[in-house]
Amino acid sequence: MDAASGKRGGRPQHNLTEGPILKTLALFALPTLASSVLQSLNGSINAVWVGRFLGEGALAATSNANLVMFMLMSFVFGFGMAATILIGQAFGRRDIEEARRVMGTAIGSFTLVAIAVGALGWIFAPQLLGLLGTPEAARPLALSYLRVIFLAMPGMLIMVMLMMTLRGSGDSVTPLYFMIVSAVLDSGLNPFLIAGIGPFPEMGIAGSATATVIANTVALFGLLGYIYWKDLPLRLRGAELRFLLPDRTLLRTIVVKGLPMGMQMIVVSVSGLALLGLVNREGIETAAAYGVAMQLWTYIQMPAMAVGAAVSAMAAQNIGAGRWDRVGRITRSGIVSTIAVTGVMVVLLAIADKPALALFLGGDSPALPIARHIQLLATWSFLLFGIAMVLFATVRANGAVVAPLVILAIGLIPVRLGFAFLAQPWLGADALWISYPVSTVVNLGLAIAYYKRGSWKQARMVEQPCDDEMIEEAHAATEPGGRLAPTG
Repeated sequence: MDAASGKRGGRPQHNLTEGPILKTLALFALPTLASSVLQSLNGSINAVWVGRFLGEGALAATSNANLVMFMLMSFVFGFGMAATILIGQAFGRRDIEEARRVMGTAIGSFTLVAIAVGALGWIFAPQLLGLLGTPEAARPLALSYLRVIFLAMPGMLIMVMLMMTLRGSGDSVTPLYFMIVSAVLDSGLNPFLIAGIGPFPEMGIAGSATATVIANTVALFGLLGYIYWKDLPLRLRGAELRFLLPDRTLLRTIVVKGLPMGMQMIVVSVSGLALLGLVNREGIETAAAYGVAMQLWTYIQMPAMAVGAAVSAMAAQNIGAGRWDRVGRITRSGIVSTIAVTGVMVVLLAIADKPALALFLGGDSPALPIARHIQLLATWSFLLFGIAMVLFATVRANGAVVAPLVILAIGLIPVRLGFAFLAQPWLGADALWISYPVSTVVNLGLAIAYYKRGSWKQARMVEQPCDDEMIEEAHAATEPGGRLAPTG
């Protein structure tokens, strides 16, 4: 089946294998960046509602609960990333039927996995919070929040999968539409369900989670309806519905390629959870300050997330089309864009950190000066982290998924946690915040070395499209703690 069949209805998908690289990168990245802004703004607004209505203990509880949720989503999310790579490669080859086959295998297989994740999360939520070392004062609130969120987990994961696969096809605009729907509903319903305003019940912190459940459910069904209404290329109709029965070869590829991607998220999560355990020992004010700092760090990471998604989508399609001459230029354009935009974000936050943090904590909170100090020591390191993510985005687009996992594991576990633990007796809590730039410098150095070696170029398997490369989804390697609504 040729590419024309994928354009029969709806909006034609972006061809990422032609045209000026920087312009194409920007056109793809901007809707992805807007989606990231909305997701993070949604989480931040929800954190404001939680902090203002329920206090710092509830804010610390949501930070703890979201890290657990992020960790449990990781494996399924990695498999979704593997599916989007295969779709990106199929679109590069103009093989729309293969892209639909991948979509069917992914959705048909991992819907059951998503249901299992939600059920197990509900059952073992208390044990998970115990392993995290959640402060006793925050644990009942964290449990109430987390258990409601787990009810929505299957729908959330399917929503994430659909958004990722659409980006793999070159469409970054449709996911933006439904991110808007989710964000508006979630942030709008939060105060009503938390405080019981008007006809709504007063649910406390469970109301914040319930708003997320409602928003994601509405957005998911809206996205599915839109895909069929516009007859987008990845929709399955008639005989194509048989693709929902998993193809063994495709499923094996998704698992083999997705497992390291999921493990990467596990590494990020484990590092975050372990560091949070050290932060929690410093008391509830420091825990709240750290939670708010992570909220703002999501904004710092957004440009690199969006550029990384665009770089990987472009690289995957160009590799599928055999356009290796463009891959290096795509990477360089991504690095320049990340440095420019992330640098501006770092400077702006350095200038306006006090009013930004006061939105969450209030101007008189004892946690405010702690949060400002954290920002001063750690925020600049995300500029270097963004460069590393662009390099990882390129090599993953050719199926090299193990080396980025190993590099991140080295930087985030023995380096970051080792420095934080060993330096804490001398530096106190500052060791926790300084561990961010220390680990980032190591990660960037190793990423540059691996990219320059060039061995990742041999990871592709062009002769066997089923075993091709993976797209870098924006939220895969970000610090997870700032998200109250992980909608993809």
